[in-house]
Amino acid sequence: MSTPTSFVSRYRWSICALLFFATTINYIDRAVLGVLAPLLRDELGWSDQDYGRISAAFTLAYALGFLFAGWFIDRVGTRIGYTAYLALWSLAAAAHALAKGVFGFGIARFVLGLGESGNFPSAIKTVAEWFPKKERALATGIFNAGSNVGAVLAPLIVPWLALTWGWRTAFIVTGLAGLVWIAFWWPIYRRPREHKRISAGELSLIESDPPDAPGKVSWGRLLRFRQTWAFALGKLLTDSIWWFYLFWFPLFMADTFGVDLRTIGLPMITVYVLADVGSVGGGWLSSSLLKRGWSANAARKTAMLVCAACILPVALAPHVEGKWVAVWLVGLAASAHQGFSANIFTLVSDMFPRKAVGSVVGIGGFFGAMGGFMMNLGAGWLRENTGGYSVMFIIAGLAYLAAILVMHLLSPRLEPAKLDANQDGIG
Repeated sequence: MSTPTSFVSRYRWSICALLFFATTINYIDRAVLGVLAPLLRDELGWSDQDYGRISAAFTLAYALGFLFAGWFIDRVGTRIGYTAYLALWSLAAAAHALAKGVFGFGIARFVLGLGESGNFPSAIKTVAEWFPKKERALATGIFNAGSNVGAVLAPLIVPWLALTWGWRTAFIVTGLAGLVWIAFWWPIYRRPREHKRISAGELSLIESDPPDAPGKVSWGRLLRFRQTWAFALGKLLTDSIWWFYLFWFPLFMADTFGVDLRTIGLPMITVYVLADVGSVGGGWLSSSLLKRGWSANAARKTAMLVCAACILPVALAPHVEGKWVAVWLVGLAASAHQGFSANIFTLVSDMFPRKAVGSVVGIGGFFGAMGGFMMNLGAGWLRENTGGYSVMFIIAGLAYLAAILVMHLLSPRLEPAKLDANQDGIG
């Protein structure tokens, strides 16, 4: 029979579920424009470069927001910070219904990007607070799967709303749904030591890793560490590809295979269901290798290398004959991206103490979103000037191998950053 101190409750997984739902909402709100892009391009007379600029406005704001988001979350805490960011992005998502012209959509996307920049710093910091290191990759993979669930729900919900009540209704309904999440998060969330619903055994498990040294860490100091740049450049190279899939896949299918708003649902659902499997699978793979005695360095990088190899065939997507071959190629790449992403996020808590996690994720998120900004502008230009998508898919296929190489060169052993040592950050 378990004693009160040996009983391990599982309340931390309820917290993980809240992170999953927040991330789901986050991706529904950002995916609405991509689903509606073929319709809006025709109805509002956008060029491909117009659409690229509107999408780039989101990723630019997302990048700039990340610079502040990690700092803000580290200082006010996840309970207040997550609430503020989710309220902002929900209202901005609904405000797309009021937009007129390219400039109006650009403003709405910019504010949405600022709000959504708070999701991942909040979620990663919450995982670092609520999970021991050995469970963090799995927990990250689970909440990160919400991005794919959101991307699956968007093509199910948005076309129906748009075709039934108009595209403006689609923005309003999906945007305001985020306020429901706040009604659950605010009364439920506390830090583990402040929470009344976890057992002493679970608290002991959560705090089983060596404690972090007290104090704050400045961005200037974090930027002197190779570990920070390993994460940031890895995000720059790989997040740009995810943004490309999210915003350009519906247009790619429309331009290449004649898919429209009524028929885009199943291809998008297929891609993001596969991505869901990859998100959990990538986290499970490295966690499984850790449990078998592998080092964090070997486990994380092996999992990422497997994912990178699975992404290479996506370069063929613009050249295949049938649309479903292209869908499966993009789906495999999206799945492997999410497996890669679950592990690259976990690298932060492997290499940095909890007090710095939010800030490091914010720095990496800035670089990742700037990659998306450049990709969106580049995709619009390439589409209009080359008439196809070949160059973009070649970049998509090779980016992850380049990311692994860069990260390995900068942090060959995933050694922890010695933030509390008197050194210049080179180690």
